[in-house]
Amino acid sequence: MNEKKKIESVQKILWQLFCATFTLSAFTFGGGFVIVSLMKKKFVEELMWFDEDEMLDITAIAQSSPGPIPINASVIIGYRMHGVLGSFVAVLGTAIPPMVIISIISVFYEQFRANRIIATALQVMRAGVAAVIFDVVMNLAKNVCATRRILYIALMFISFVATFFFDVSAMLIILSCLGIGIIDLLHNLYIEKRSANS
Repeated sequence: MNEKKKIESVQKILWQLFCATFTLSAFTFGGGFVIVSLMKKKFVEELMWFDEDEMLDITAIAQSSPGPIPINASVIIGYRMHGVLGSFVAVLGTAIPPMVIISIISVFYEQFRANRIIATALQVMRAGVAAVIFDVVMNLAKNVCATRRILYIALMFISFVATFFFDVSAMLIILSCLGIGIIDLLHNLYIEKRSANS
């Protein structure tokens, strides 16, 4: 009986995972930064599968890894919920809607391109996307400031200035921040080790 309940619980989680990623992917316009914000609302606030710090880590890994951000985030979220099978289900839910939609658009591309109503709708959607991306940026900045670490806050501002004013490659910024983060971690471990030994 317990085994049956366990299987039903796993099936329920996998179904919720598929439905959540499918819905988010199907009704999100504007790329990875937008879907990450909506994933946070879904998985942290609504389903309460993760806390905010864990979702922030998932976001950072998804953004800094090669490939589309939603797929990267789905792999991590799925694996966290139910291993490799969870990753497969989450990626499937995320990948199906854009594949179907883009396949349909490719067939009717000429009609879509020439249609003024669709062009206007897309233009209006861009304004909404900008607002959602701004919300993501503000949330991420708030979480960085909440750490009260001068290093992290300084890195955030330096990264913004380097990207916005000097057009420095995002990949270079990510790798630089990764290197600084590793050095900071090793430094903290060294201090903790010295404190434990003394």
